[in-house]
Amino acid sequence: MRIGNTSIELLKDGTFRVDGGTLFGQVAKSEWERYIKPDRRNRVTLGLNAVLINTPELKILIDTGAGNKRIAEMRDDFNLNGNKLIKGLKERGLSARDIDIVVLSNLHFDHSGGCTKLDRTGTAIPMFPNAVYMMQRSSWDAAQDPNERYLDTFYEEDYEPLAERDMVRFLDDGDEIIPGVTVKLAPGPSQGNQIVFIEYGSERIVYAGDLIPTPFHMPLHHIPATAEFPNDTLVQKRELLETAIEGGWLIVFGHGNEYNSAYVRDRGGVSQLVPVEI
Repeated sequence: MRIGNTSIELLKDGTFRVDGGTLFGQVAKSEWERYIKPDRRNRVTLGLNAVLINTPELKILIDTGAGNKRIAEMRDDFNLNGNKLIKGLKERGLSARDIDIVVLSNLHFDHSGGCTKLDRTGTAIPMFPNAVYMMQRSSWDAAQDPNERYLDTFYEEDYEPLAERDMVRFLDDGDEIIPGVTVKLAPGPSQGNQIVFIEYGSERIVYAGDLIPTPFHMPLHHIPATAEFPNDTLVQKRELLETAIEGGWLIVFGHGNEYNSAYVRDRGGVSQLVPVEI
């Protein structure tokens, strides 16, 4: 999607699989498998999505996928097929060194794993050496001391090397990254989780991340079992959907696979998706 001299594109770091029951929480399998088919291990395929905002002055990346540090160890459980983000940048004439700002919706490995890579000695170093990495402080704090439910969700090597080099900047709710790009706290899925609103000219795009991870999570009660605060997630989803319908916002799903973004229309009190690729 191009607006003047600015382009907004969806990049995919690849795919991974998660348990369908976990993905849809209290929703019965007989309901959710009508939308997305599981494999023999009851896993469904999700995308690892990121958004590139390419302005004449700055290159901004929203989320980084899972990266390349744990592909082998995650292949069996998650069927991780990642490490595609840098290739996507190269196809657009960019390198990792060209990224100026990385905005992280949260620090779960499937959103922040691509922040770092391993050097020849096996040490994690920043993937985007010239970037400032922006996140909510509460998201950082949650990653420092996860409880037993999230021990396999955070990996220090994804973000600690950034802090060691003073590359981390903390955001507040409503902060503006650059004119037209703002963040909003949506901490239902996890502490410090944030969504990103992008507004240029007549175009309005919101990166929903884990708040609405796939198009199949548009129904309010479709909430993953991993959501830290499921009732808050429901309220925040309702608010975002109302905003999207009233303001004509294009929703980008953090883990959409078959299609990654859609407008929402109200048809007689029923929300209807209109898929659009960016």
